[in-house]
Amino acid sequence: MAGNQQDDPLAYGQFHQGNSQGHDDNYDGADRGIIGDTFRRFVGGQSSRPDASQGGSQQLGGLVSSIFKKVHDTVQDLGSEVEHRVAGSSVTHSHTHAGAQCTDGTHDDSEHRYGSFAAERTGNDIKWFVDGCGYMWAVSRALEQAKESIWILDWWLSPELYLRRPPSRNEPYRIDRMLQAAAQRGVKVNIIVYKEVTQALTRKYLSPTLPKYLHSLLPQGTDPVTRVLSGLGLAATFASLERVEAENPLITLPLTVSSSHTKHALEDLHPNISVFRHPDHLPDVQTLQSSFLSSLQNLSLNAATVSKLPQDALKAIYGFNDDVILYWAHHEKLCLVDGTIAFMGGLDLCYGRWDNNQHPIADAHPSNLDDIVFPGQDYNNARIMDFHDVAQWDQNKLDRRNSSRMGWSDISVCLRGPAVEDLRAHFVERWNFIYDEKYNVRQDRRYARLTFTQNTAGTIPYGDSSAQQSYGPQSTGQGFKPYNETIPPGQYTAQGQNPYLPPSASARGVDVGSDDQGTARGFGAGDHPRHRHHHFQDERSDLSGAADAIRGRLSQGMQHVQDQYLSGNEHHSSLQGSFHEAGISCQIVRSCTKWSHGVPTQHSIADAYIQIIQNSQHFVYIENQFFITATSDEQKPVKNKIGAAIVERILRAARAGEKYKVIVMMPAIPAFAGDLKEESSLGTRAIMEFQYNSINRGGYSIMEMIAKEGVDPTQYIRFYNLRNYDRINVSAAMKDVEQTSGVTYEDARREHDNVVDPVGYHARDGKGVGSEYDPQDNYKRYQQAAAGIDGRQGLGTGRWDTVSECYMLGGKDIREVPWQVGNVDEINAFVSEELYIHSKVLIADDRIVICGSANLNDRSQLGTHDSEIAIVVEDPTPVDSYMNGQPWRASKFAATLRRQLFRKHLGLLVPQNTEAPDQSFEPIGVPNIYDFDSAEDRAVADPLSDSFLNLWNARARQNTQAFGKIFHPVPHDSVRNWKDYDAFYEKFFLEADVQAEGKEGKVKKPAKYQWGHVVAENFPAGEQGVREVKELLSTVKGTLVEMPLLFLIEEDIAKQGVSLNALTEEVYT
Repeated sequence: MAGNQQDDPLAYGQFHQGNSQGHDDNYDGADRGIIGDTFRRFVGGQSSRPDASQGGSQQLGGLVSSIFKKVHDTVQDLGSEVEHRVAGSSVTHSHTHAGAQCTDGTHDDSEHRYGSFAAERTGNDIKWFVDGCGYMWAVSRALEQAKESIWILDWWLSPELYLRRPPSRNEPYRIDRMLQAAAQRGVKVNIIVYKEVTQALTRKYLSPTLPKYLHSLLPQGTDPVTRVLSGLGLAATFASLERVEAENPLITLPLTVSSSHTKHALEDLHPNISVFRHPDHLPDVQTLQSSFLSSLQNLSLNAATVSKLPQDALKAIYGFNDDVILYWAHHEKLCLVDGTIAFMGGLDLCYGRWDNNQHPIADAHPSNLDDIVFPGQDYNNARIMDFHDVAQWDQNKLDRRNSSRMGWSDISVCLRGPAVEDLRAHFVERWNFIYDEKYNVRQDRRYARLTFTQNTAGTIPYGDSSAQQSYGPQSTGQGFKPYNETIPPGQYTAQGQNPYLPPSASARGVDVGSDDQGTARGFGAGDHPRHRHHHFQDERSDLSGAADAIRGRLSQGMQHVQDQYLSGNEHHSSLQGSFHEAGISCQIVRSCTKWSHGVPTQHSIADAYIQIIQNSQHFVYIENQFFITATSDEQKPVKNKIGAAIVERILRAARAGEKYKVIVMMPAIPAFAGDLKEESSLGTRAIMEFQYNSINRGGYSIMEMIAKEGVDPTQYIRFYNLRNYDRINVSAAMKDVEQTSGVTYEDARREHDNVVDPVGYHARDGKGVGSEYDPQDNYKRYQQAAAGIDGRQGLGTGRWDTVSECYMLGGKDIREVPWQVGNVDEINAFVSEELYIHSKVLIADDRIVICGSANLNDRSQLGTHDSEIAIVVEDPTPVDSYMNGQPWRASKFAATLRRQLFRKHLGLLVPQNTEAPDQSFEPIGVPNIYDFDSAEDRAVADPLSDSFLNLWNARARQNTQAFGKIFHPVPHDSVRNWKDYDAFYEKFFLEADVQAEGKEGKVKKPAKYQWGHVVAENFPAGEQGVREVKELLSTVKGTLVEMPLLFLIEEDIAKQGVSLNALTEEVYT
């Protein structure tokens, strides 16, 4: 991909063209399914590890393999055939085919672009936020100035989340306190959160009904021996699986997000706060079995009848049963304040999301506990362990002295203007749909339907000077010079040089009327909140351009549904936006269907992805939490065809001789806890396998399909991850304070969390008010001792509580950062973890952006699964730029967002000061700071230039090599099979995750090294080893690393799992 051809093999290793390894003629159980799983349990023992030795079971396997093979051949494919026939045979459109129309009669047929419920709307203003620090500060600004309404739609909302950090100096800015204060002002707060699955679904729900029914499906001509063996096999299978699933359920529970805690913690604060939880989940056993049987009653396995199968046959097991949803989720992230300002994107307002641009993963502060940034469960590393009982902060077992957190990289936006009206309509539809379905019958005065009245506040007026200004360097035709790292930072870093004073509320267009004007709002002054919206006049008779601004209308069926949920007010497809050319064009797109929104299926997000990729001219940048997609119908069970659009566009460029690039950023591994070889990591391995099969394996992947046409895929598409390091300050400063105070750092830290969280560690243990126990005694003693220590070269002042600045622009060289030995040597204080990419963004040609909540997978893209919301942004504000060395007129919003991301990943941004907010921390109305024409800006401005590509790939390679040598992280390209995995990783870290979780009693043999720590035996002992580690770390710039496409390429990553088969695969896609 780079101009220097030497970068290609280094950045990707060998391109794997197929995996045609031989197979034993005997049945090896490689198929994922109930018979294969049981076979392995019978002949392979109970080991859950993929490389477990069969040992003495080999002879037994040989004796019974033919029997199980016969059973398998007869019965195993029933599940996959039933699933395939039921879910897709009678459907002519997979819902995301490029250019296809939905013809199954269940889809909305909107005439708007991308098939969206909403039209393109001009006259908007929008700004981006990279990472949670600035975004959550901006949300806090909006919440504290809310006058009428706050509407929040979230996958998870943590009431105890601090929107500003550190918590000890920002106690009023915890979400629950901010919402309570708003409610007391008369603001009506409406919140919708995803109601998580509260119990796992196991096969016992379908036994003995399902095995008996499957057995009855055998053709009448089946010979008696096969029929008997099949019956025995099915009975044994389900009996075995019920025992296995006592620990490994069919579908394991999601994160313990506790929507119940969210609801009750917030509603208990004030009657003006209303929280809906949706959807409801598991039916009782009888309902599920009855639904399953009735949906299959007409099933016969022949071509003449299979096309007539009902559509919900197996969805009764893992998808939905009429109005009862099992495993799909509400996944939107949306906050609307006073109906005029909207926040949306990838960031939930929950634990684990707040982070800054340098992503520190250490948070030990021996000199002052009040400097703690991540209190309680907000200090999380999902690769070590999941959240536990989030209503109780004391359930977090991570020891900050030993374990790092996991950094969180994310993107969101804030906007105002006509597009906010579509977001308001979306929220009102969802609220009223859930109210009618679930809450109306409760006759609770707290809950009521919402009304939708158009509000024009925030529309950007014509003639806004910002829309006319051109940004960026003047076009000279000479392109940008290669980035020179030797230029002194002070000469080109514009950010943060001038003092920043936040604008007044009125300057941001916020109504600053007296609180007396709001006394009639809320429950304190009547049954219903008073609305003070402005109304557009009907300009359609006066403005001939109206038809062009609002294209088409929704179908009659859609009109009926939305009229119902919009309570008879103006239908949102007819909203009057600004018809001026000024302002930014935005269009809202979404994924939703009957269960989630009460409407026919909509998948306009997927359509937008496909069309924008197809229409891109030069490059596409994708940053997403997942990458699961298909290039053809052969990649079952994956259905979305975004991958096909990528292949088609690349091949078109190759045949035309065009320079065209696709860059994909994604996590190296899903953020689920556990050793990859454990049975508990089956879901993680399944997702990884689907992703690798989308990228470069399985025969139909993107790279394979390109290579089959004689084109080198690495010249057009590449994949990358993020990783970072830090150093925990367990130096002499901590040791001295612990000795002086007689209190361990962790004991004092827990009591600090008590200070910033009223639901503290001892709230339910019998100690507290009225006893001699002082819940803050350890905290006070520690803080008193800490105040007396000296600076210790910055180790006792907080200066070196994190070293994350060292890989960012202008940061201290890690080789020059001091250390004084405390309880551990410095080499054992360094930690590393993947930097988790949670973004959901596509940027094409520096001109158009998709940003929202939707992952690049079936769950988010199909519309029938998780519900999602996104925005398509086209900013007419020009930026003079370059593309492959030629002048290029880019868009300000798209270009600055893409450049900011690239610079962050490359370490070309100065560290973000979380306590010194600048313009980038403010809501819409205050533009972002961007230092056009700085050396760093020029380095990333042209995404097709050889100088940029060389810099990008060189840093990815350099960082990857350093992390591999020091920390041995997995995935890694040197790990091609499970034997390699043992040698590279398990030899050093086996059960390190269990130790980090505080379960030392369950560890058979302690790990040689703690999770994420330096593999010290790779280096000399003593100071020489520390110097070598620091020398390598000094080469790490930014957080960009190569994606290991050869990881476990010789293995079927997910084959060993009783939970993964034709009945359950779709949940992981």
